[in-house]
Amino acid sequence: TLTMQVARLLEPRPRTLESKLVEAFRAWQLEDRYSKDEILGLYLTLAPFGGNLEGVRAASLAYFGKEPLHLTPAEAALLVALPQAPSLLRPEVDPEAARRARDKVLERVAEAGVITPQELAEAKQAGVPGRRLAMPFLAPHLAEQLVAADPLADTIRTTLDARLQEQVEGLALRAARQLGEGVSVAVLVVENGTGRVAARVGSADYFDRTRDGMVDMIGALRSPGSALKPFIYAMAFERLIAHPDTLVADTPHRFGVYAPTNFAQSFQGEVTLREELPRSLNVQAVMLLDKVGPLRFDLRLQEAGVTLVFDRERDGAALPLALGGAGISRQDLVMLYTAFARGGTTAEPYALAEEGAAEPVADEGAPFVSELAAWYVTTILEGAPRPTGYRLAEAAGGGNRIAFKTGTSYGYRDAWAVGYSGSYTIGVWAGRPDGTPCAACVGIVAAAPLLFQVFDLLPREPAPSSFRAPPQGAIEGPTANLPPALRRLGSNGLLVAEVGPQIAFPLDGTSLSLASGGGFAAVPLKVDGGERPYTWLVNGVPLASKAWRGPVLWEPDGPGFAQLKVVDSNGRTASAEVYVEPD
Repeated sequence: TLTMQVARLLEPRPRTLESKLVEAFRAWQLEDRYSKDEILGLYLTLAPFGGNLEGVRAASLAYFGKEPLHLTPAEAALLVALPQAPSLLRPEVDPEAARRARDKVLERVAEAGVITPQELAEAKQAGVPGRRLAMPFLAPHLAEQLVAADPLADTIRTTLDARLQEQVEGLALRAARQLGEGVSVAVLVVENGTGRVAARVGSADYFDRTRDGMVDMIGALRSPGSALKPFIYAMAFERLIAHPDTLVADTPHRFGVYAPTNFAQSFQGEVTLREELPRSLNVQAVMLLDKVGPLRFDLRLQEAGVTLVFDRERDGAALPLALGGAGISRQDLVMLYTAFARGGTTAEPYALAEEGAAEPVADEGAPFVSELAAWYVTTILEGAPRPTGYRLAEAAGGGNRIAFKTGTSYGYRDAWAVGYSGSYTIGVWAGRPDGTPCAACVGIVAAAPLLFQVFDLLPREPAPSSFRAPPQGAIEGPTANLPPALRRLGSNGLLVAEVGPQIAFPLDGTSLSLASGGGFAAVPLKVDGGERPYTWLVNGVPLASKAWRGPVLWEPDGPGFAQLKVVDSNGRTASAEVYVEPD
């Protein structure tokens, strides 16, 4: 009987007479305690369906890619037949035997009046699956984390949106493949109002060893590059040190022994902070942090629940924090950015696992900056230049309004893009999990396009704006409308003394993986300091071009060690030895 089979499945024993007697006794106990429906449920949960498949749900997903509730009569009949001889009737092994067994079940079902003769004829015309499908495999890093936290739980309900999670995982994998071998991608999507995590991708491909796919990069500590700058600006606006339309000189400055340079290795002269922040002109960010105070900035982040990781005993909180001189996780950075969409209050991420189906109550979070400061930053980041192929939502005739900031860490190790609308905040990271440089890992190129692709998956928000109206006390530009004290930002920095060139990329001792299509991909050569124009030499041979702006591209002619040397216009030099890995 079915109950006897359940008894055998619950307590597998050798096929002996003694075992049969024990199973008969267990069957009597099951019949005494459970209803027929409950016993049937146990059978459908434990029955073998061929290979390593156990249970009707696993079989339904493996053969048909759907839950049992959505099976057609033909599909359900096949799953009824399979446990009778799971090794012999597997449809991917012997489709004709599987078809005959299925049709026999269908005929019995029709005789019982469960389906009509017409439904019987249609069901018999259906084919049988010729292969097993991949089982659902979403959010593996989160699944591991939650199971480790509660290994005895029967069911764990998460806050994730399954459909969104699947779509974001697909986008992340495609983006990682476009960026090259060994590059991974992490994405975090958070609802601003509740702090619930709607999608969480820890790596581009869990099973890809070349990308260290099993490493969960959501919680990993990496340099944020310029992604911390908006919080420095917010504190400066809050303390009335500056205004978005305050003028500042983008010229070389030295702060003690620290002399920051811009990403593009050039200076723009006099600009407003509104123009500077989206373009990541580094000198101004350092200047503002100098006036806000690195220690005050660090303590404010700690009050909001985020502790930056750096050598506190040796260096303490210092000006390099403005340009990514500390470690932070993706989840902490995204949580901080929710403050701008929430009027200055951070949203602590809601528990990733829920109990029951009750909707969570929005957490008030921790106060971070004033509502006015948050609004100022949002107006700046909303107008940031989009990556190639994207336009402002207003220019495109609709869509959610998005404010975002990119970041690129020193040596092209991390590419960041963090953005928010009225309802969601999204963080995207791209890079190599082992921390080695990646020539393509620039925020606006590697991370920002994926950020906007994920936003395209989210619901359309109410027009015309998803952000708050100007709060009380807001001052609109231009600069001439500002109080005299806010029209121009002074500086405690000193003009930089002459500094020789330093190779910023690739760094000395770097190992480069550049093999591509039978050749080797080009490497951008970048230099800090010195006087333009620069002349580059590879193994003593000058490269053909001199660059006044942007990097020079070097395409290796083969694997092995290469000696790079740069000479500035005053004859000062810097060198680095790198290794080009073979294909």
